[in-house]
Amino acid sequence: MANPRRPVLISIDMQRAFDLPGRPRRWNPDLDRNGLALLAAWRARGWPIIHVRNDSPDPASWFHPDHPGHGFRPGFQPVQREDLVAKTVNSAFIRTDLDLRLRRLDPASLVIFGMRTDMCVSSTARCGSNIGWRVTVVADACDCCDLPDPFGGATIRAEDAHRVHLATLADEFSEVVTTKAASPCSLPEGEPIRQERFPARAS
Repeated sequence: MANPRRPVLISIDMQRAFDLPGRPRRWNPDLDRNGLALLAAWRARGWPIIHVRNDSPDPASWFHPDHPGHGFRPGFQPVQREDLVAKTVNSAFIRTDLDLRLRRLDPASLVIFGMRTDMCVSSTARCGSNIGWRVTVVADACDCCDLPDPFGGATIRAEDAHRVHLATLADEFSEVVTTKAASPCSLPEGEPIRQERFPARAS
């Protein structure tokens, strides 16, 4: 059994598409630096890492395998025997074998970072929590993009969307921490791999 009872690091959609011309503004200049720091810390400990990549089936998508945006950002490619999970929807748990891979790894918890906070990071964290995994989201190693207001108001800033979605995750689905707090020496080992979920609080 590989790396039993250790936190598994899950890198979500760290792909080139987000910085190509024509994409909405994103706001976190430390995204790559913090993400690479997490990968380096896990690799130094020999802890498990899973890379999630968006393999959109839509030929017009920035994330289609034939699009230049599909490739990994510099430094975020899997190395050696690190796992790669290809997904086609927002959550990395839907129509993939991620949950099976996690059961085989037997981790203490899931530590998630990547793009975007409001989309695939949030969807994956929510699904993971709902099926019983203990989830941590690393806030300063995630990022959002500006969004149009569906009611015709001013553009919703990426940093505001990021903060609101982290608040929702922290309220119900995950711990939310910084890169420093997510360092291997700060995370628990040897705890149960899955936790009992209680009914959601009434609104």
